[in-house]
Amino acid sequence: MDLRLVSHVLFLRAAWRKRDRWDAARIAAHQDEALKELRQAAYAGSEFYRRHHACLHDAPLDQLPPVTKADLMEHFDEAITTPDLRLAELEEHLRSLIESPGDPGRPWKGRWWAAATAGTTGRRGTFVWNRAEWATILASYARANDWAGISAGLTRPLKVALVSSRVPTHQSAVVGASLRSRLVPTLRLDVTAAMDENVAALNKFQPRILVGYASALKPLAAEQRAGRLHIAPQGVMSASEVLSPHTASELQAAWGSAPFDVYAATETAGIASPCIYRNRHVYEDLVIIEPVDQAGTPVPAGTTGARLLVTVLFSRTLPLIRYEMSDTVKLGGRGCPCGRSFTLMEDIEGRIEDVLQLPGRTGTVNVHPIVFHHVLDQAALAGWQIIQEPSGLRVLVNGLTPGNSLEMVRAGVAGALTEAGVMPTGVEVHLVDRLERTALGKAPFVRAIKGQP
Repeated sequence: MDLRLVSHVLFLRAAWRKRDRWDAARIAAHQDEALKELRQAAYAGSEFYRRHHACLHDAPLDQLPPVTKADLMEHFDEAITTPDLRLAELEEHLRSLIESPGDPGRPWKGRWWAAATAGTTGRRGTFVWNRAEWATILASYARANDWAGISAGLTRPLKVALVSSRVPTHQSAVVGASLRSRLVPTLRLDVTAAMDENVAALNKFQPRILVGYASALKPLAAEQRAGRLHIAPQGVMSASEVLSPHTASELQAAWGSAPFDVYAATETAGIASPCIYRNRHVYEDLVIIEPVDQAGTPVPAGTTGARLLVTVLFSRTLPLIRYEMSDTVKLGGRGCPCGRSFTLMEDIEGRIEDVLQLPGRTGTVNVHPIVFHHVLDQAALAGWQIIQEPSGLRVLVNGLTPGNSLEMVRAGVAGALTEAGVMPTGVEVHLVDRLERTALGKAPFVRAIKGQP
């Protein structure tokens, strides 16, 4: 346990609780000042940002060009503000963590924490943080517990069970290893492990908080209802995957309260999380988020953006200013019974990559995963997946609910596609013991042919 790091995290958590009482004007003033400091640091230390924002150093944020993951990775050594960091060395460090295996919670060279994305939406991304930034990231994840009303302290340890990826370069692994202590006893379970192994481990550990991918929590909820899993978490938190209303209702039926749908990313850490009223508030003191349309123009509240631009106000080592994410989200207004004035995030619909492009009667049809949710949420016992292949769609169903058959599922999917305006498409349905997962253990609802949409 890094006592200095944990102390910094506890300090930040206490300081941030005062921000819960900020009004909209105070939040906006903080953002303006933090953005000014971020840009000054970026222009002073990053050749990439000096060039990328050429002639725009005094321009408003919404006039700055976006930055993609490919941009950053291609120009990483110029984008970084610390001259003694190089992408090649950093990636070698991450490879060694996997091959050793090493402790991801131990800082590299005593100064840096690093994590990588899986590259499922394009090029793999590598990200690095100094001690102050990493403490902020840990505190941002801990804030989700505070806002959910789950307390912790010296006399009541926060026992956390995390069901996700055990890959040591995944941020959840780095976070779990960094926080593991007597204050936060942490059980890290591999989402790809056998169900009976994870159930036994959870029964023995008895977590106060259960955190995991939605695709991992859904089958665990079924195990709880079947009587094989018997835990009573104070809170269940879904992260890193879209949590559908049907899955949320299954989790509530299993554990007696609605789950908390936390929104975060490797690049940004926490972006938004729910309060006790299950209203998801944006961490506006840490990030500025801009849902934008296809042309890159910010969309108004109540409108779902085509993608998301995120500015991380505390990033200094690798600045992220209008960093482009493929997530489609919808913001709301302000005001909540909890008293916080932070903007509400009304919906997270997934990623652009989750939308299939299929031939239609009048041209290409964009098929959103919601088309499949209406059919498959009720039919699949422990989850489902749509795999697009050249010959058509392969539907994976992890168990069937009573009264359903593979032919009924096939007919339902085919009918839903017809209603969406799609030309007749081959649909094959397969009953599977487990869903196909990415390198980091995620099970996306839809997997399009590489290169689409």
